[in-house]
Amino acid sequence: MTDENTQNNQPQEETQTTEEIKETPVETTPATETTAVEEETAEEAKPAEAAKPEENTAPVGAAEETPAVETKLKLKPGMTVRVHQKIKETNSKGEEKERIQIFEGIIIAMKHGAGPTGTITVRKISGGIGVEKIYPIHSPNIAKIEPIKQATVRRAKLYFLRDWKKKLQEIFIK
Repeated sequence: MTDENTQNNQPQEETQTTEEIKETPVETTPATETTAVEEETAEEAKPAEAAKPEENTAPVGAAEETPAVETKLKLKPGMTVRVHQKIKETNSKGEEKERIQIFEGIIIAMKHGAGPTGTITVRKISGGIGVEKIYPIHSPNIAKIEPIKQATVRRAKLYFLRDWKKKLQEIFIK
């Protein structure tokens, strides 16, 4: 009895003949319909095309939804960066012009990580006066963030630099 139960509980494997495989359609396009066997022979006939790297096949509208700044960029406190910000101005004729303004300074804080709400606080000294700006990392108004050099720091928030008159030890990034 136990042999009968084990035989009944095991699923039976379905085997397809080569005729059935030829007839099963693969994902089709409206213009042409190919089968699995025809697709395999087409791949074997074109080995040079298979060696090509994959191209970006994202839809046209998807490029607009991607964040302006790459998420691969590793921003850290103590890093000196150039932030390229897009600024729209209206001239006397009422025409809007867009230009890029560069703000170079040291990152003194990163908040909310690299997620969609992440921000960096960049500080520089301009004319003897400290200027700080807070930039959302994924804002469409930020054209790019260009790292220049990295200072060795042991803190996540460098607010002590506001009162500190010394310079940090820095390593240039290539």
